[in-house]
Amino acid sequence: MNDHNIVITGFMGTGKSTVSRLVAEKLGRTLVDTDAEIEKRIGKPVARIFAEEGETYFRLVERRMCRFLAAQRGFVISTGGGMLVDDGNRDVMLASGTVVCLTADPEVLAERLRADQSDRPLMRGNWRGLLEQRRSAYESIPIQIDTSHKSPEQIADEIVALCQTASV
Repeated sequence: MNDHNIVITGFMGTGKSTVSRLVAEKLGRTLVDTDAEIEKRIGKPVARIFAEEGETYFRLVERRMCRFLAAQRGFVISTGGGMLVDDGNRDVMLASGTVVCLTADPEVLAERLRADQSDRPLMRGNWRGLLEQRRSAYESIPIQIDTSHKSPEQIADEIVALCQTASV
Protein backbone atom coordinates (compact mmCIF):
# COMPACT_ATOMS: atom_id res chain seq x y z
CA MET A 1 0.00 0.00 0.00
CA ASN A 2 1.43 3.38 -0.94
CA ASP A 3 1.15 6.67 0.91
CA HIS A 4 -1.54 8.38 -1.14
CA ASN A 5 -4.35 9.95 0.84
CA ILE A 6 -7.70 8.26 1.32
CA VAL A 7 -10.43 10.89 1.16
CA ILE A 8 -13.92 10.14 2.44
CA THR A 9 -16.68 12.53 1.47
CA GLY A 10 -20.45 12.69 1.04
CA PHE A 11 -23.54 14.43 2.31
CA MET A 12 -24.16 14.98 6.02
CA GLY A 13 -25.48 11.89 7.72
CA THR A 14 -23.76 9.39 5.41
CA GLY A 15 -21.26 8.36 8.10
CA LYS A 16 -18.09 10.15 7.00
CA SER A 17 -16.70 10.87 10.47
CA THR A 18 -17.33 7.44 11.94
CA VAL A 19 -16.18 5.51 8.88
CA SER A 20 -13.07 7.67 8.42
CA ARG A 21 -12.04 7.05 12.02
CA LEU A 22 -12.42 3.30 11.54
CA VAL A 23 -10.48 3.30 8.25
CA ALA A 24 -7.64 5.29 9.85
CA GLU A 25 -7.51 2.85 12.80
CA LYS A 26 -7.50 -0.21 10.52
CA LEU A 27 -4.72 1.19 8.33
CA GLY A 28 -2.68 2.82 11.09
CA ARG A 29 -2.98 6.21 9.42
CA THR A 30 -3.53 9.69 10.78
CA LEU A 31 -7.12 10.91 10.50
CA VAL A 32 -7.78 14.51 9.54
CA ASP A 33 -11.37 15.76 9.80
CA THR A 34 -11.44 18.95 7.73
CA ASP A 35 -14.20 20.64 9.74
CA ALA A 36 -12.42 19.87 13.03
CA GLU A 37 -9.14 21.13 11.59
CA ILE A 38 -10.79 24.36 10.41
CA GLU A 39 -12.38 24.83 13.84
CA LYS A 40 -8.97 24.39 15.47
CA ARG A 41 -7.26 26.85 13.14
CA ILE A 42 -9.99 29.52 13.26
CA GLY A 43 -10.69 29.02 16.96
CA LYS A 44 -14.44 28.57 16.79
CA PRO A 45 -17.01 25.94 15.77
CA VAL A 46 -18.17 25.71 12.16
CA ALA A 47 -21.64 26.89 13.19
CA ARG A 48 -20.14 30.09 14.64
CA ILE A 49 -17.93 30.60 11.58
CA PHE A 50 -21.07 30.41 9.41
CA ALA A 51 -23.00 32.72 11.74
CA GLU A 52 -20.27 35.32 12.27
CA GLU A 53 -18.21 35.20 9.08
CA GLY A 54 -20.63 33.67 6.57
CA GLU A 55 -20.52 30.67 4.28
CA THR A 56 -18.36 32.44 1.69
CA TYR A 57 -15.58 32.94 4.24
CA PHE A 58 -15.91 29.34 5.43
CA ARG A 59 -15.61 28.04 1.84
CA LEU A 60 -12.45 30.12 1.32
CA VAL A 61 -10.86 28.63 4.45
CA GLU A 62 -12.06 25.20 3.34
CA ARG A 63 -10.45 25.66 -0.10
CA ARG A 64 -7.11 26.52 1.52
CA MET A 65 -7.42 23.49 3.82
CA CYS A 66 -8.18 21.27 0.84
CA ARG A 67 -5.04 22.34 -1.01
CA PHE A 68 -2.88 22.01 2.09
CA LEU A 69 -4.11 18.49 2.83
CA ALA A 70 -3.88 17.36 -0.79
CA ALA A 71 -0.17 18.21 -0.72
CA GLN A 72 0.33 15.87 2.27
CA ARG A 73 0.68 12.09 2.15
CA GLY A 74 -0.63 9.12 4.07
CA PHE A 75 -3.73 10.64 5.66
CA VAL A 76 -7.29 9.47 5.89
CA ILE A 77 -9.20 12.70 5.27
CA SER A 78 -12.85 13.13 6.25
CA THR A 79 -14.19 16.14 4.39
CA GLY A 80 -17.04 18.41 5.26
CA GLY A 81 -20.10 17.62 3.15
CA GLY A 82 -19.66 20.63 0.89
CA MET A 83 -15.89 20.59 0.40
CA LEU A 84 -15.81 18.48 -2.76
CA VAL A 85 -18.88 20.10 -4.28
CA ASP A 86 -16.40 22.72 -5.47
CA ASP A 87 -14.92 21.49 -8.79
CA GLY A 88 -11.42 22.73 -7.96
CA ASN A 89 -11.40 21.11 -4.53
CA ARG A 90 -12.69 17.85 -5.99
CA ASP A 91 -10.00 17.81 -8.68
CA VAL A 92 -7.25 18.52 -6.15
CA MET A 93 -8.38 15.71 -3.84
CA LEU A 94 -8.91 13.24 -6.69
CA ALA A 95 -5.29 13.89 -7.71
CA SER A 96 -4.05 13.32 -4.14
CA GLY A 97 -5.31 9.76 -3.70
CA THR A 98 -8.42 7.64 -3.53
CA VAL A 99 -11.66 9.54 -3.00
CA VAL A 100 -14.70 7.63 -1.76
CA CYS A 101 -18.15 9.22 -1.72
CA LEU A 102 -20.55 7.84 0.88
CA THR A 103 -24.22 7.97 -0.06
CA ALA A 104 -27.50 7.00 1.61
CA ASP A 105 -31.17 6.90 0.71
CA PRO A 106 -32.95 10.17 1.61
CA GLU A 107 -35.24 8.31 4.04
CA VAL A 108 -32.20 6.92 5.86
CA LEU A 109 -30.58 10.37 5.90
CA ALA A 110 -33.78 11.86 7.35
CA GLU A 111 -33.72 9.32 10.19
CA ARG A 112 -30.02 9.87 10.89
CA LEU A 113 -30.28 13.65 10.77
CA ARG A 114 -33.29 13.64 13.13
CA ALA A 115 -31.18 11.69 15.63
CA ASP A 116 -28.15 13.95 15.14
CA GLN A 117 -27.62 16.33 18.06
CA SER A 118 -24.70 18.26 16.54
CA ASP A 119 -25.01 21.86 15.39
CA ARG A 120 -24.84 21.65 11.61
CA PRO A 121 -25.55 25.07 10.11
CA LEU A 122 -26.79 23.68 6.79
CA MET A 123 -29.12 21.18 8.47
CA ARG A 124 -31.35 24.00 9.69
CA GLY A 125 -32.79 24.68 6.23
CA ASN A 126 -34.06 22.48 3.45
CA TRP A 127 -31.46 19.70 3.56
CA ARG A 128 -33.28 17.72 0.85
CA GLY A 129 -32.94 20.67 -1.53
CA LEU A 130 -29.26 20.96 -0.59
CA LEU A 131 -28.78 17.25 -1.27
CA GLU A 132 -30.37 17.68 -4.70
CA GLN A 133 -28.14 20.71 -5.47
CA ARG A 134 -25.05 18.67 -4.60
CA ARG A 135 -26.13 15.41 -6.26
CA SER A 136 -24.22 15.86 -9.54
CA ALA A 137 -21.01 16.79 -7.72
CA TYR A 138 -21.25 13.72 -5.50
CA GLU A 139 -22.10 11.50 -8.46
CA SER A 140 -19.01 12.72 -10.34
CA ILE A 141 -16.80 10.94 -7.80
CA PRO A 142 -16.01 7.52 -9.31
CA ILE A 143 -16.10 5.44 -6.11
CA GLN A 144 -19.51 5.40 -4.41
CA ILE A 145 -20.55 3.38 -1.37
CA ASP A 146 -24.18 3.32 -0.25
CA THR A 147 -24.22 3.34 3.56
CA SER A 148 -27.99 2.97 3.92
CA HIS A 149 -28.05 -0.60 5.21
CA LYS A 150 -24.46 -1.25 6.27
CA SER A 151 -22.73 -0.81 9.59
CA PRO A 152 -19.82 1.63 9.85
CA GLU A 153 -17.53 -1.40 10.34
CA GLN A 154 -18.74 -3.00 7.07
CA ILE A 155 -18.21 0.25 5.18
CA ALA A 156 -14.73 0.73 6.64
CA ASP A 157 -13.81 -2.85 5.72
CA GLU A 158 -15.04 -2.21 2.17
CA ILE A 159 -12.88 0.91 1.88
CA VAL A 160 -9.81 -0.84 3.32
CA ALA A 161 -10.25 -3.75 0.88
CA LEU A 162 -10.69 -1.31 -2.00
CA CYS A 163 -7.53 0.57 -1.05
CA GLN A 164 -5.49 -2.60 -0.64
CA THR A 165 -6.65 -3.84 -4.04
CA ALA A 166 -5.85 -0.46 -5.60
CA SER A 167 -2.53 -0.27 -3.69
CA VAL A 168 -3.53 3.06 -2.18
